[in-house]
Amino acid sequence: MFNSKFGSIPKFYVRAPGRVNIIGEHIDYCGYSVLPMAVEQDMLIAVEPVKTQTLQLANTNPLYPDFSTSSNNIQIDKTKPLWHNYFLCGFKGIQEHFGLSNLTGMNCLVDGNIPPSSGLSSSSALVCCAGLVTLTVLGMNLSKVELAEICAKSERYIGTEGGGMDQSISFLAEEGTAKLIEFSPLRATDVKLPSGAVFVIANSCVEMNKAATSHFNIRVMECRLAAKLLAKYRGLQWGKVLRLEEVQTKLGVSLEEMLWITEDALHPEPYSPEEVCSCLGISLQELRTQILSPNTQDVPIFKLYQRAKHVYSEAARVLQFKKICEEAPDDTVQLLGELMNQSHASCRDMYECSCPELDQLVDICRKFGAQGSRLTGAGWGGCTVSLVPADKLTSFLANVHQAYYERNNRNLTFEKQSLFATKPGGGALVFLEA
Repeated sequence: MFNSKFGSIPKFYVRAPGRVNIIGEHIDYCGYSVLPMAVEQDMLIAVEPVKTQTLQLANTNPLYPDFSTSSNNIQIDKTKPLWHNYFLCGFKGIQEHFGLSNLTGMNCLVDGNIPPSSGLSSSSALVCCAGLVTLTVLGMNLSKVELAEICAKSERYIGTEGGGMDQSISFLAEEGTAKLIEFSPLRATDVKLPSGAVFVIANSCVEMNKAATSHFNIRVMECRLAAKLLAKYRGLQWGKVLRLEEVQTKLGVSLEEMLWITEDALHPEPYSPEEVCSCLGISLQELRTQILSPNTQDVPIFKLYQRAKHVYSEAARVLQFKKICEEAPDDTVQLLGELMNQSHASCRDMYECSCPELDQLVDICRKFGAQGSRLTGAGWGGCTVSLVPADKLTSFLANVHQAYYERNNRNLTFEKQSLFATKPGGGALVFLEA
């Protein structure tokens, strides 16, 4: 296909995997550790550097049109999350990191088998793939950690205020193990998953592109405002506080104590922008221009109590999950399943990032033998991840297939991509032509 598009052959190939977040949802951008693993599905780019300063992008999927631009004038349109903009994020991130102009052009053909808008991080895999492509063409070197940090930062060019989980696992993943990803500084620790059980991904077939709506950024801003109000309540300098984790660190207390402080400091009723301003002693103008992101400036209410409660309880569940995996008691699978179930309930009720189809799919998965099941990824659509005893896998897949996909007449064009067991896969790689 590369040859038919560009009339030449690629010099090398780069792959970057998608991921499933096992537990730790919507907390990476609050500064807390998460527990993902790479999936076997990935993005693949075939690359040929060229002498011109033109970047030509094509996709094996005809739904995604070809795109061409000058390699020295990268413009990323935040108003439309078009596929090629994710490539441009990775390209621009590397370009800016090294402060380069007059970049060489390249011909790139993108292929991928991560279902799009499914919560398995197809967009971040494309950003990471593009970053590694650009680095390789330039003949430069960076560590995996540096690459992950650059790609996490550069994906924000698209307009989402994400954390760094997706990019970190895409680069730092290793086959056969999940990872505890910690931030500031970024590091990854192996987490051995229990034998005798498998993780199954089920796609709700409700697409959610987090760059196309403000749901995601509203949650980021609610967490930011909650952090500032909690900091002010406890007499901290709240002006520079951006993340809920910073409040805990500055106070030097446990996550459990942060939940008590949240109970004391914040009320369950939604806050209006005016009330937030009154609590912080600032004007509406200051709130809008100095704290909120451009697409959240007109939000009428903020649910600060609910978001903080989710974040602190979810952060505790991640640490508990890792501890159970390390200690491996007899009822490991059951205990891990309970944590996943609690996580879903919190995402649904406190963070409000589920949807009826995800809730239905989670219920079906539990009914047919999953010890735990929860939404994974940003939510509002996309996939669930379920922990299923290995001896129940065959009947589980057949029953879920019938109860959710056949009964609801879901589009099964991607049947293999809709319901599958997965093992922890490896991270991003460059394949050089012999």
